[in-house]
Amino acid sequence: MSDSAKQKRDARLRRHRRVRKHVRGTTERPRLAVFRSNRHITAQVIDDTSGRTLASASTIEATVGAEGTGNIAAATEVGRLVAERAKTAGVDKVVFDRGGFLYHGRVAAVADAARDAGLEF
Repeated sequence: MSDSAKQKRDARLRRHRRVRKHVRGTTERPRLAVFRSNRHITAQVIDDTSGRTLASASTIEATVGAEGTGNIAAATEVGRLVAERAKTAGVDKVVFDRGGFLYHGRVAAVADAARDAGLEF
């Protein structure tokens, strides 16, 4: 890994730790955490009080990555899918955790699709 890539990763992790000091997922309002890599995007609904993942979706799944995995269309599909799975788990309201990433592009697409599918945040 190059030095500039390490610096970018470390800066993102610092931002993520800073945000996580304040953003906690509870049983009534779990945390919707998003992770974005160059190739894939993952979203999880997490109850931090019990340490359980209630619902998740990713472009690694065979059903999601049909038209590609690293684009906004795939991120939108992940957001819709995680919202549907959260609703079946009995979750209506979440706290959004962007994971230190900018709220732009694929991260915003996941959030918008989850909102459109019925999650409140």
